Amino acid sequence: MDTASFQFVLFGLAVALVSNLSRSHLWRSVILFVASVFFLGLLARNPIAFLPLIGFLLLGYASLVLIQRGWSKAVAWSILAVVFVYIWLKKYTFLPEGIFLSTPYLILGLSYILFRVLHLLIETGDGNEKQRIGLGAYLLYTLNFTTFISGPIQRYDEFARDQFAIEPIPLGVSVVGLQLERIIRGFFKVNVLAVLLQAFHEDALAQMSQPLPTMLKLYAALRLAVLYPIFLYCNFSGYIDIVIALARLMRLRLPENFDRPFSASCVLDFWNQWHITLSNWLKSYVYNPLLVALMRRISSLAMQPFLGVFCFFVTFFLIGVWHGRTSEFIFFGMLTGGGMSMNKLWQLGLARAMGRKGYRALTQDFIYVGCGRGLNFAWFGFTLFWFWGSWNQINKIFAALRWDQWVSVWIAIWLSATLVLAFWEWLRSALLSIKTSAGPVFLSRYARVVYASALGLAALVMTVLLNQPVPDIVYKAF
Repeated sequence: MDTASFQFVLFGLAVALVSNLSRSHLWRSVILFVASVFFLGLLARNPIAFLPLIGFLLLGYASLVLIQRGWSKAVAWSILAVVFVYIWLKKYTFLPEGIFLSTPYLILGLSYILFRVLHLLIETGDGNEKQRIGLGAYLLYTLNFTTFISGPIQRYDEFARDQFAIEPIPLGVSVVGLQLERIIRGFFKVNVLAVLLQAFHEDALAQMSQPLPTMLKLYAALRLAVLYPIFLYCNFSGYIDIVIALARLMRLRLPENFDRPFSASCVLDFWNQWHITLSNWLKSYVYNPLLVALMRRISSLAMQPFLGVFCFFVTFFLIGVWHGRTSEFIFFGMLTGGGMSMNKLWQLGLARAMGRKGYRALTQDFIYVGCGRGLNFAWFGFTLFWFWGSWNQINKIFAALRWDQWVSVWIAIWLSATLVLAFWEWLRSALLSIKTSAGPVFLSRYARVVYASALGLAALVMTVLLNQPVPDIVYKAF
């Protein structure tokens, strides 16, 4: 059963239906556990493939029990042990190859389990988790099939608040309708938009290695950089739409993971709107503790803003390292962390030169915001070359054009993204301004039914009549 497929959606809807047969939290927990175990069984048919995952989960739970029993030294050692075992199981290339397991095993979902386990260890060690977490609750939280493959990364207190509530959260007709609409929207993103964008991206990649005229290669290079960010958004956010909606039908609220990221006017804002749960997790457990630790050791007020710049680099460098085990992802992390740091330095420099009021006025300027939005899109597209490509591919791509031609490509992307995204923001605002007494016309129940039906029909044609295979969710690999 592939993620974001008809089978996955039908499976989730069936689980939601059975889960709502009783209002008992025990019943809902049993159904979620059985569904999650069944889902795992569909990912790998060989029971041996689950042994490393089981070992990782037991290590995390044993560490949690030690911390809950008051062994203070267990916190640091447990975190180190969990991180090392994760790196070992993921086979990061900086470790000697001889120490890895030779038999194939399941690593899907391991990255997201890591965040949930570390969250429990850190919060329990700090005394923030007041209740005892039993093995059943631990497994429900870590193996929840709606967040297993690609998140979102949910905190335990949010999960427990809904899953173990004596009185489940309401689920009326309007809520059900909104969730079904969201499932259709997510399914359309993954199975129609992402499929088309991936095909166009692969075509552009193939053209970069062909003996074509320069203008055609420039056009292929532009498409190569522009299409992948949009494809990645449709692929990942579409899947997130589906699982958030399915979880809500099971009376479980998952955190949002996207908030119109391409509307962000700078890199700093972008990562507050893209993969939000990952950014928030790293800010809580890497950026904030690191900044506090440095500020305690370096008391200079003049240095404190630059400490924040350094912490931004470390935090978002780790985002790249988490995404993959190869040097390409390390470089992706350096670019991401470097972009965040440069953006922060730019803001600090402008605020110092113009004053706070002058800088605040500048950030409200339409042209400045539009140019920043376009520049952010161009920079994100550039960093993603090391997200989807190997060094060999990237070297061939950049060798296909002269450096000055590549400069013209990125300038063209910046300017075109600035204009297109500005137009999109204006169009969206104009459409939402068309209102009746009940609210915006395009958000009315009738408009939603029409466009959800149209999206559903398009997805049906793409996946059934054309027999188009379901694409993998990119973040499934992490």
